[in-house]
Amino acid sequence: MFYLIEETLKEIKKEELKITDKQYVVVLSSEEWKQERDSFEMGMDIDSDMSEIFTTKAEVNYDSLTGSFSIPNRNDLSSDDSKFAFALDEKGIVFIDDSGKAEELIGNIQRVKKWKFPSLERFIYDFLDQIVIDDLRLMEKYERELDSMEKTIMDGEDDFPAVRLNDIRSDIRDLRIHYEQLMDMGQEFEENENNFFKQKNLRYFRLFLNRMARLHDTSTSLRDYTIQIRDQYKAHLDIRQNSIMTILTVVTTIFMPLTLIVGWYGMNFRYMPELEWRWGYPVIIAVSILIALGCLLFFKKKKWL
Repeated sequence: MFYLIEETLKEIKKEELKITDKQYVVVLSSEEWKQERDSFEMGMDIDSDMSEIFTTKAEVNYDSLTGSFSIPNRNDLSSDDSKFAFALDEKGIVFIDDSGKAEELIGNIQRVKKWKFPSLERFIYDFLDQIVIDDLRLMEKYERELDSMEKTIMDGEDDFPAVRLNDIRSDIRDLRIHYEQLMDMGQEFEENENNFFKQKNLRYFRLFLNRMARLHDTSTSLRDYTIQIRDQYKAHLDIRQNSIMTILTVVTTIFMPLTLIVGWYGMNFRYMPELEWRWGYPVIIAVSILIALGCLLFFKKKKWL
């Protein structure tokens, strides 16, 4: 796909690209790039193997700026990232993409953006913005889930979603790494080492870096929140375990004197006191009950129960 950067992205044919001096956006597959790369005169051979892309980054070359995108799937962050490469100079930018993600983001820009001062810098800003456009809403969703988990702990409920907490923490970690990579890319663009970008338009990259900094700070706060909830849940489990141990200790303590009585009278010596007494059995029952009640009252008084 071939586009000119005008008030909107204008789709054109390949032949029209050669006769215009306007900045352009091109999306090619790996195979198309192998055939067409010489026509863009960027002097850089980009590796078209998408399986070798692992991070989002930008690299400055002698007469081009190249890099790659590895974009997490916001609907399922545990799934594979969308991966594609790019190369740009002062004339335009070329995406090498087999995933369809670059075309999707460009389509969104084409539908909703109309520029008063069109430029390559403004397009790149909007392209980067499309990558993170719904992330603040995603962070708010995670925060509501974490609030619900904290309420579950405070209410003492047993159905705490510990597995989901670990999933959220993992998702936030992946997004945080992604934001750091996007910030590094934005700084490379802002540096403008090859003077591909107009100085007055570098403000777009500063705006993007500010947004990335806010999202990065939010993700850091949520990561800390997950750690806090995990520690709170652990403390809740410790309290429950201590409560159970207290009850078991009290029961054991109450029955210790009763066990002594049973053991004593279980010896059945011939001349034991009360062995032949008519009321011996009821008296032992009454003494056992009094001992148990006395222990309970003593524990209540000491606030051990």
